[in-house]
Amino acid sequence: MTSQKVTLTAPHGMHARPAGELVRLVKSLDGKIRLATEVKSIDASSMLALLSLGLKSGTEIEVTAEGGDEQGNLQRVVAFLASIRD
Repeated sequence: MTSQKVTLTAPHGMHARPAGELVRLVKSLDGKIRLATEVKSIDASSMLALLSLGLKSGTEIEVTAEGGDEQGNLQRVVAFLASIRD
């Protein structure tokens, strides 16, 4: 298991379109991805769970990868979160 903290910089936070793209990415990976805030931890393969985090711009998220190519999976998810621009 490996993890990394990242701050969401998307101006509008995590809304339906990027959440759907993230869920598709996570489901394509070999292994499990969890996202956690100070309040809650969720399985990132669930759109409803992801939206329930209420991620806004500036929120610090801990991304955890377990199984498969943990380091590669972690970096792909962190890069995706950093790339959200709308």
